[in-house]
Amino acid sequence: MDALVHRDVVVVAASAGGIEALRTLLGNLPADLRASVFVVLHISPRAGSALPGILDRAGPLKSAAAQDGEPLRHGRVYVAPPDLHLLLDGESVRLSGGPRHNGHRPAADPLFLSAAAFAGPRVLAVILSGTLDDGARGCAEVERRGGLVAVQDPEESPFDGMPRAAIAATTRPMVSSVPLIAEWIVRECTGTRAAEEIAVDRKLQHELSAFFSAGPPVPPPGRLSALTCPDCNGPLYEVVSSPDGHYQCMVGHAWSMESMIDGQAEAVERAFWVAILRIEERLRLLTRMLGHAEERGQALVVRRLRQQTDRDREALETLRHLQSRIGREAPAAVTPGDQRR
Repeated sequence: MDALVHRDVVVVAASAGGIEALRTLLGNLPADLRASVFVVLHISPRAGSALPGILDRAGPLKSAAAQDGEPLRHGRVYVAPPDLHLLLDGESVRLSGGPRHNGHRPAADPLFLSAAAFAGPRVLAVILSGTLDDGARGCAEVERRGGLVAVQDPEESPFDGMPRAAIAATTRPMVSSVPLIAEWIVRECTGTRAAEEIAVDRKLQHELSAFFSAGPPVPPPGRLSALTCPDCNGPLYEVVSSPDGHYQCMVGHAWSMESMIDGQAEAVERAFWVAILRIEERLRLLTRMLGHAEERGQALVVRRLRQQTDRDREALETLRHLQSRIGREAPAAVTPGDQRR
């Protein structure tokens, strides 16, 4: 049965290069906007609390760090705090220290998925500048549930990974400059529209249970894959409803294929450094044992220890060479004072 729906939930995500886009977007929204606005920016867990103040000064809307359990209010901008996911839970705001998604906390997908689950056609989803593809799956679910998606034009985005991924994941995104996206939000938040009656999406609600429940982990909806989680090394389940590949572990860490490649690169680099450290420690012990054997005149022991030391030095050199080829410089965290990534 159709119902009259007012689009009054706006979810916005950005990463590298996104602070200026967020300021422009909020600067073009009116104080009497009949919607609640939720903002996720990929920031370091150790980032300070400057972002809400920066966004509060950008325009007439009141921006502040979101508080767990506060109700949704029109004309208010809820900003995800560092190291906490920002979520919708019915008509309330939730903060969660739950598992990282696509290597991030806060991340776009948990916010977008929760908005799609609880608000359906009331949702407007916006993707701004950023790398990789966080938010793409959330945009697809928002669209599937009757909401609308807008994406910053990749040609004007300092980093076009997130915009291009969102465009590829959806069928009818509004792709434009940030000021025109602000006009689109105002237009879509005005009046009511006919849409299917809103009901909570139980499948998405189950997928989000890791953020809302402190109970024991439950297997994700999907089939067990032959892959392991880059964060916790647990088995990954493939969510079969996601055509572009989406994986989730028992703990709740979730990955797109692109973000998992990035996460695996970090895991491989960590593994190399652990192996290098252990061989260096082993060489120090072998050198000490070799010195003791030489002092005691143990010729056979000396020969055996020298052979082992030579083998370990050769292995160490090989590992360092491989690490220099496979390793990569980790992207710098995005903070309000530094948009480089």
